[in-house]
Amino acid sequence: VQLQASGGGLVQAGGSLRLSCAASGFTFRDHNIGWFRQAPGKDREGVGCIASGHSKIVYARSVKSRFAISSDSAKNTAYLQLDNLKPEDAAVYYCAAEYNPYGYCSPEVPRFRSWGQGTQVTVSS
Repeated sequence: VQLQASGGGLVQAGGSLRLSCAASGFTFRDHNIGWFRQAPGKDREGVGCIASGHSKIVYARSVKSRFAISSDSAKNTAYLQLDNLKPEDAAVYYCAAEYNPYGYCSPEVPRFRSWGQGTQVTVSS
């Protein structure tokens, strides 16, 4: 199982970024893909997830209406669109996979066993 997150960078407050998570080595449609972030000195927290079958998406309350998760099964890639970024959104963003073919997900760190390397998002005020 391999996951590679990319697309991070430096953006001004109010700006946008689109993160990508390229997946390989497993059956994409049978896995939930979760997005997480970790700021310095803080625990890793769930941002949201897209369930297997890619029809159900769950967001953390702190990012709902500003962030959007999507996927492209043909490319085995999931995306995290970050809009209206705030300085408190600055963190390393990770994608992760959980085998769960039942079509529901919850963005909780312990559920996800396979992790990508993370991509840095920096937001200037």
